[in-house]
Amino acid sequence: MQEIVKPARSIRVDHQLIADMVAPGARVLDVGCGDGALLQLLAETKDIDGRGMEISRERVNACVAHGLSVIQGDADRDLNDYPDDAFDYAILSLTIQATLQPKLVLANLLRIGRRAIVSFPNFGHWQVRSRLLFTGRMPVTPNLPDAWYASPNAHLCTIKDFDDLCRIVDAKVERAVAFNSSGQQLGTWIRMPLTVHNFLGEKAVFMLTRRNTG
Repeated sequence: MQEIVKPARSIRVDHQLIADMVAPGARVLDVGCGDGALLQLLAETKDIDGRGMEISRERVNACVAHGLSVIQGDADRDLNDYPDDAFDYAILSLTIQATLQPKLVLANLLRIGRRAIVSFPNFGHWQVRSRLLFTGRMPVTPNLPDAWYASPNAHLCTIKDFDDLCRIVDAKVERAVAFNSSGQQLGTWIRMPLTVHNFLGEKAVFMLTRRNTG
């Protein structure tokens, strides 16, 4: 396994992986940007032209107060308003599982951005499987900390499920990384079978493009 080299300050592991995928000076839309931590990281390390969308008014206000260009919006409804190829990257970090229409959201990301980057928790991780098997209840883990009745997650998926969805929306996987909470990455899809990533990876990041792009 390969250890991610983190900066001195605390940065969410998937945010660092996403930042490594984004080219300097790119136009970026961060959908479900939360507190703006990823936008801030990209602005500081990649000098991006960044925009954000966030459903929570309080978080939008906090982002704007820190000088970030963020508007209130819902990924399930408001992405339809963006034109094709408006950004170099459309990003959705740990949010797709909370959307009501993940297939439509992913298709919109691929339409809006020349590349889409998506991170998500893996419901196929061995801890999730074992807790469901041995307790017969929806698992609560460090990776999925909320009880089923309090969870914002509407459509949990495994890495295999998301890989299937990429084919359904005609997306090409340019890069995919599975990792655990300590930042250890598994090998590439070529060096290690997808089944192994699905079993050992707690979360994953996929960078995608449209297959029909010339």
